[in-house]
Amino acid sequence: QVQLDESGGGLVQAGGSLTLSCAASGRTFNIYAMGWFRQAPGKEREFVAAIRWSDGGTYYTDSVKGRFTISRDNAKNTVYLQMNDLKPEDTAVYYCAARNRPMFTGLQITTQKGYDYWGQGTQVTISS
Repeated sequence: QVQLDESGGGLVQAGGSLTLSCAASGRTFNIYAMGWFRQAPGKEREFVAAIRWSDGGTYYTDSVKGRFTISRDNAKNTVYLQMNDLKPEDTAVYYCAARNRPMFTGLQITTQKGYDYWGQGTQVTISS
């Protein structure tokens, strides 16, 4: 089992920045990738960003490219999501996820089915 603990959400004005953190504990030696998803009110959960644990390769959804950066600290078993130039449409609950199976294509970690463990979520609210 892997436990995920997110932090860093909050309320900021449009144009501002936030950094989310997700610390993994438990059977962390089996992590192959970690990702961030978000769910806005009345909408489905959507992929935001992902990172391969072995080499740090990253993936982003188009709407956040150039504004968000995902990174990891292997020693701390922690993944970060640096969010800049935030927009009201970024308002959502942000969820951290971990995959403990080998991956064969990057596409596998851009979908919810590609993950095995989920955090409880952290609220991010952007005011206009």
